[in-house]
Parts: sequence; C-alpha cells; structure tokens
Amino acid sequence: MSRINLVTETAANAEQTELYGAIHDQLGMVPNFLKIFANSPAALRAFLGLHSIAGEGSLDAQTRERIALGLAEQNACEYCVSAHTAIGRKAGLSSAEIEANRAGSSQDAKAAIAVKFARSLAEHNGAVTTADLIEVRNAGYDDADIVEIITHVGMNVLTNILGKASRVEIDFPKVELQSA
Repeated sequence: MSRINLVTETAANAEQTELYGAIHDQLGMVPNFLKIFANSPAALRAFLGLHSIAGEGSLDAQTRERIALGLAEQNACEYCVSAHTAIGRKAGLSSAEIEANRAGSSQDAKAAIAVKFARSLAEHNGAVTTADLIEVRNAGYDDADIVEIITHVGMNVLTNILGKASRVEIDFPKVELQSA
C-alpha cells in the first residue's frame, strides 16, 4: 500500500481530471506514480512538461528507456524497473538488452556509454570526471546530447525518489530488482 495518497480518478478535482484525461489519451491508462504526483497538480504539470520536452530531443526512445532502466536498478526503484521494462519492450528493447541496461550497459556500444554516463552522473551527483565527458563525446554524443542525458538523469532520479518514498503500488507487470 502506498505511503502517499493516490488521487483516484473518482476523487480527482477538475484540474486533476483534466490532467488525467491528457495522460489517458497518451498512455491508455493513468499510472499510479502519476496519481501520487497528482496530490500536487503543479508538480504533476511540471513533471509532464519536463517529460514531454525531454522526449522531443535528439535521444531516441530506446536510449531514453535504457537510461531509465539503468537508473531505476541503480537506485533500487522496483516500480520504475517494472514500468520501464514494460515501456522499454514497447520501444523495441529485447529482454537481453533490458537486462544489460539494468546492469548499467547496453548491447549497443554507443548506448552503453550513455547508460554508463547516466549512472555515473546519478552516483556522483553530477560530479563526473573530464574522462567521463571525453568518453561520451568519443562515442558520438555532442553537447546537446550530453545535456539531454543529464536531463533524463534528473527526471528519472525524481521518479525513482517518488516511487521509493511513496512505495507506490506497481501497476505494470512486476519486475524484481536484480539485487533482490
């Protein structure tokens, strides 16, 4: 049971209902973690805005999901591992790729560097080394890509924290943490 109230669709106020309608139109459902965010419509709007804008960047959907999976596992967020396993599959990631991402790598050499860099950013609170940045650039990522990776780290760390703090009920096919 969640430690923070889930704003159900029946209990939602007009603003929350409008936000839920937009989410449902895009996803076909309103995931529980967004029902936690909905306690503060301002926080939900901020997250949805960041998520939407971050999805418009140069990183492809598979790389974004690889990063999300690597961070969810690193940050021990079972909700996020479960959610991004399902979303990653829809984005075309294989089971073997998902396992590699959760372990902090990828079967794709370029994407492996992005996942590794993302996890280093999270682990060191952004204090990455010059060597880390050189490695990312040498893999073919430019400064815009690097800023987008950083943005995705921030967004995913936020959802990992929300998932863990709230202990939100998993509403995706449950995937246990590798360390569990």
